[in-house]
This record gives sequence, C-alpha cells and structure tokens, in this order.
Amino acid sequence: MPKSSSASPRADRVFARALLAWYARHGRKDLPWKRTGDPYHVWVSEIMLQQTQVATVVPYFERFIARFPTVTALARADLNAVLHLWSGLGYYARARNLHHAARLVARDHGARLPRNLERLHALPGIGRSTAGAILALAHGERHPILDGNVKRVLARYHAIAEPLAGKATEQRLWELADAHTPKTRVAEYTQAIMDLGATLCRRRQPECARCPVRADCAAHRLGTPERFPAARARRPAPVKTVRMLLIRDPRGRVLLVRRPPAGVWGGLWGLPECSARDVRAWCRRHLGLAIEPERAWPKFRHTFSHFHLDITPIPARLVGSSEVSMEGTETVWYNVRRPDARGFAAPVQRLLAKLRASREDT
Repeated sequence: MPKSSSASPRADRVFARALLAWYARHGRKDLPWKRTGDPYHVWVSEIMLQQTQVATVVPYFERFIARFPTVTALARADLNAVLHLWSGLGYYARARNLHHAARLVARDHGARLPRNLERLHALPGIGRSTAGAILALAHGERHPILDGNVKRVLARYHAIAEPLAGKATEQRLWELADAHTPKTRVAEYTQAIMDLGATLCRRRQPECARCPVRADCAAHRLGTPERFPAARARRPAPVKTVRMLLIRDPRGRVLLVRRPPAGVWGGLWGLPECSARDVRAWCRRHLGLAIEPERAWPKFRHTFSHFHLDITPIPARLVGSSEVSMEGTETVWYNVRRPDARGFAAPVQRLLAKLRASREDT
C-alpha cells in the first residue's frame, strides 16, 4: 500500500486546482438541487443519489420537492405519501430514514438541519460522507467526502491495489480525501470530485484522455486504470422465487397487502405472496378467501443488489366474500382504474399497470 498520506501538500493543491479548473468548464452546475443551495434540497438529493445515477434522480427529486418543499412539510407527511413518490427509485430504507429524520429535525432542531457534523451524522440515513457533503455543498464548510465515486477516483489516482472494503484501506482513503480537500471553494471542489467520478472516472471505460488529473494519476501511468479499485471476489447471486397473486373481486379491484415496516420493500403495498403449490388452500388458510386461480402470467426476474427474485404472477377471481381475515396485516381492495397515492415496488407497479391495461381492453 502507498504511504499513509498524499504525496505532498503541494501535490494536493495541484490536484484540487486541476479539478476546480475542469469543473469550471465541464461541471454539472444546472442540477435542480444546485439552483437554490437550500440545505434541505441538498440533503434530499444526496440521499436519492446514493446507489442511483443523476439522470434517474432528477425527475424524482423535482416531484418530491414540489410535494414536500420544506423539512416541515416532509415531517408532517404520511409515510405512505413519501413512499408513493419514492416508488421505482429503489432502496426504500432511504425514504423511511429521510422521513424519520425530517420528524427529528422538526422536533429537535427547529426544522433546520444541524450545522454540526456529528449532529447531522446522528440522524437516520446520514452517514459520515453524506453529512460532510451536505455541509460542504450547502454551506461551503470544509469536510472531506468519500462516496463511491470519490473512492474510485482516489483509488486510481494513488493506485491503491487493496479491495476498498477493508478498514485500513477505508481509513487510508479518508486521509487522502481530507488531504486533497482545499481550504477554499469547498462546495465547488466537492461537486467537482463527485462529477469526475460519475462522468469520466467511471468504473468501466474511464475517459482518461479527458481527465484533468491524469498527468499524476498512478493508475493511468500504469496503463491499467480499470484494475483500480480492486474488484471484490463475488459469488453468484442466489435466486429466490415467489408467486404474486392478483386476486380480483367482482368489482375488478385487486387485493393489496401492506408489507412490514422493515426489510425488503418495507412499508410498501404489495400483492399477496404465496409459497405453497396449492394456491386455493393457501388463500383459504392465510387470507380467509375462496379464489379461482387463472392461467399464470409469464415469469420475470427482479434483481436486488444481493439476490435475484423470480416472480410468477397468478391472476385469480374472488369467489364469495371479500372480507379478508389476514391477522395483523393491513389490506385493501385497490381500484387500478383510480390509483391513489400508495408506495409500490417496481415489479408490483408493473403488474398493476398490466392488470389495468387488460381491464381497459375488456
């Protein structure tokens, strides 16, 4: 591993100057959360951008801020309304934590985000790097950041060969991030290094010829930038299977079940998931409903970060009473032709859209 600090204070300044000059010409300055500099807008954008690309986030951000323009508005909102606007963005724990943190900010901090790094970091869903980014971007305070893009930039610039998950490597990267962060123009520098990682220093096919710091980049000099950072040894993702039931009552409404607040798709509305081979018996036993299953729709796959989920949709007609006796679970008969503000995972949205289209054709 390279020595424990950057090459020299002068080299750090050269790095920052080159990055700032590049940002002045090529940086993404028109992003919607940059127009106001509002700490709340920066916070929402930083949470949405975790694991998600800018192009995907922009329309979600604009809808979210239009509906919840302030911390107070978000704190007063029902979680279901928050999850509805998050539907399709994935990683729903981010939305739950954002909502919870907004209520804490409203209750404990006068509806203003703390200006103190430790207090900001203490809020749900705000890690050390996110706290630093909020303070740097919204207030210009000098705090290093270390999100995935920045890790990749620094790992290449210093040709760090070790996998980034190790504690020693993580500590080394924080030291480098701190050393490179300038004392002035911190907001621009923070956005610049994030932009560099997102647009040029990409995981695959980095555009080194356009990179402003390539002259001193150790990985570029070695001629193998894509070898850095070292890829983790990955085992094949496991495959799970589920059958989702689209049970329709005589009025054409479909039965939805609210998922537990934690875990995969926590707090979202979904379809009953059946693991038994005998769907009729499962519905009688678990839902208290008599149904008539129909021909299954084609199976499709939804991929999470750590496993694949193969989904077999099974439409079915309700026979008899629609009163559900699923103890301890919130249920609703949902009119797909008059959708309301509920949060759905992407596969459930897809199935409801298909069901709605099939009913419009009849």
